[in-house]
Amino acid sequence: MKISIVGLGWLGRPLADRLKAKGLKVKGTTTTIQKSEMLTNEGYDNVVLKFSPFPEGEGYQRIFDTDVLIINIPPRTKTAQPTFHPEQIKFLKEMILQHKVPKVIYVSATSVYPDENQTAKESDNLTKENTGNLALFNAEKLLWADKQYDLSIVRFGGLLGVDRIPGKYFSGKENVEGTSPVNYIHRDDAVKLISWIIEKELWNDTYNGVTPLHPSRKEVYEKNASQMGFEPPKSYDSSGAKPWKKISGAKILETGFEFEIPDPLEFWYA
Repeated sequence: MKISIVGLGWLGRPLADRLKAKGLKVKGTTTTIQKSEMLTNEGYDNVVLKFSPFPEGEGYQRIFDTDVLIINIPPRTKTAQPTFHPEQIKFLKEMILQHKVPKVIYVSATSVYPDENQTAKESDNLTKENTGNLALFNAEKLLWADKQYDLSIVRFGGLLGVDRIPGKYFSGKENVEGTSPVNYIHRDDAVKLISWIIEKELWNDTYNGVTPLHPSRKEVYEKNASQMGFEPPKSYDSSGAKPWKKISGAKILETGFEFEIPDPLEFWYA
C-alpha cells in the first residue's frame, strides 16, 4: 500500500515512521527546499509542496500517485482569514479528483465544536453559525461535498506530549483558567489513531481523537510544573464564567482502538 502525507511536520514525521515500520510505502510533502533536504538526509521520500493557497512546488504530482492521502496542514487561524484554509483545501481537492486518489484522511480539530458547557460528539449538528472554527468547518464541508473518494476526518484535541508541554504555556501567569476539563491527545496516540483508521478501513466517517480521561486544566498545569521543574501559574480564575466543552472520544473506542496514554496527567515529555 502507498501512503502520502501532506505535511511531514511534528505529527507527520512520526506518522511516516509508524507506517513505514508496518511495511507501507510512504512519501510526503514539506514547504521549503531546506526542510526537504533535511528530510531526504533523514531517509524520508518527500517533495516540496506549499499551498499559498494555490499549490507551489516542483514534481509534487507524484504525491497523488497513492492509495491513501493524509491531509495534515493545520489552518493558520491567527495569521490568516477564515477563508484561507478552505481555499487551500479546494486546490488540494481538485488535485485529488484529477489523480483519482481513492482514500483520504483529513486531520481536523475539536475546535470546530462550540464552547457551550457541553459534552461534544461527532453527531452534533454543526453549522457555520455555531462552529468554533469556521475555517475547519468549511474545509470539512468542502471535502465531503460531491466526493469521489472514501473520506475519514479525525478531529484531534490538543496535540501534546514530547516537546509540547501545556503547563509551560501558562507558567508564572495570573488569573489562568483552571476548572474546565482538558481535551488532549498525546502525539503517540494521534499517530496510532490515524494508522488504526487505515488498518481497519474506517472510511466515510468522522472521529474525535481525544483521551477518554479529562482532568482539569489546573491538575495538568500543576503536574507539568512539578514534573518538569518550572513555575506553575501564579493564580487561577475563580469566576467560572468562561465557557468550556468536553469532547467525547467514545466513538473511536467502540471500534476497538486503545489509547497508549489515556490520562493527560501521565503524558511523557522530552
